[in-house]
Amino acid sequence: MNIPAESGPADQPQREAQAWLRRLTSGAATQRDLEGLRRWQAASPVHAQAFAEARRLWKALDPAIGQMMSEHPALLAAHRQASGQPARSPALPRRAFLGAAVGAAGAAGVALAVYPPLGLWPALGEWNADFRTATGEQRTVALSEGVDLVLNTQTSVQRRVRDGRTVGIALIEGETAVDLSAASTAAGPGFSVTAGAGRVEAQAGRFEVRYLDGSACVSCVEGSVRVAHAMGTQLLQPRQQLVYDAGSIGAPEAIRDADASAWRTGVLVFRQTPLSRVIAEINRYRPGRVLLLARGLSERAVNGRFAIAALDTVLVQIQRSYDLRARALPGGVLLLS
Repeated sequence: MNIPAESGPADQPQREAQAWLRRLTSGAATQRDLEGLRRWQAASPVHAQAFAEARRLWKALDPAIGQMMSEHPALLAAHRQASGQPARSPALPRRAFLGAAVGAAGAAGVALAVYPPLGLWPALGEWNADFRTATGEQRTVALSEGVDLVLNTQTSVQRRVRDGRTVGIALIEGETAVDLSAASTAAGPGFSVTAGAGRVEAQAGRFEVRYLDGSACVSCVEGSVRVAHAMGTQLLQPRQQLVYDAGSIGAPEAIRDADASAWRTGVLVFRQTPLSRVIAEINRYRPGRVLLLARGLSERAVNGRFAIAALDTVLVQIQRSYDLRARALPGGVLLLS
C-alpha cells in the first residue's frame, strides 16, 4: 500500500499514520501492507514518533479499560463501586476514544488491532515474528553458531539474514539478552539488534535490549556495545546502559551488576519505581491483568526484589502495604482499589 503525499500540513506524519491504521484494520490488509508499514516507519524517526505518540495518547485516555468495562458488566460494576459512581450510570461509549484519537478520519477498531486492549492478544506488529514468547515464558534460542538469545516474557523478534547468514534481529516488542562469542562475528560486521528508532551493534560479549511502548533500554554486560540513532551514537562499556525513544537518545549511565540481568535469574528489581510501573511489569509475567483503580497511589515509590515465580504473593504484599481492596474476576483480572 502506498500512502499518498499531501503538501503543506505540519501534521502530515499523523495523517499518514492514521491512513496506515485505517488500512490495517480494514479487514483487507495484506503481507505487502505490513511490509510497507515497516518501511514507512523506518524511513524517518518522525514517522516512528507519530506511532509512539498515538500509543501514549491511547494509554493516557485509558480506552482499553473503558471498552472492557462496557462489555463486561461485572468489571464495570466493580469500577463504579470503587470510584463512587451510581450503579446505573450510563455505559461508557464503546468508540469514545477513536473519535478523539483519529478525528474526522476516524477508523473504528484501529487501536484494538494495533494496541490490543489490556494486552490480551498479540499486537499487529507481532504477527510475523520468527520467535515469540507467551506471558510468563522465557526461552533460549541458538540463533546461529556462537549467537544465543534469551527471550523474556511477551517478546517477539524477527531474524535478519544477509547472504544466507544471520546478522541480527529486529526486536518487535519485549526484552532479549544477546550472548556473542568472539568467533561468531570474527568474519563479519558483527551482530545487531534493531529496536524502534535505534540500532544496537556488537562484535562479542553480552548485552540486553528492552523495547516497550516506543522506548528502548540497552544494557552492556560484557564487551562493548555501539548504539546508533538518528540523534547521535553512543558507546556502552560493561555495567552501563542508556535509554532512547523515537526523538532522543540518552547518555550512558552506570548500573549495578545485580540489576543488569536480574530477570534471567527469575527476579524483578524495583528501585524507587512508581507503583503503576510495578503493576505494568507484573502484568508482563502474570496471565490475565491487574488493574490499579486507586489512581492516587500510582506514583507511590516501590523498592524491592521480587521472585517472578511468586507474583501472586507480591500482589498480596502490595495490597496490604497500601491498604487496597482486591477483587478477582474471571480471566485472571484482578482489581485493586
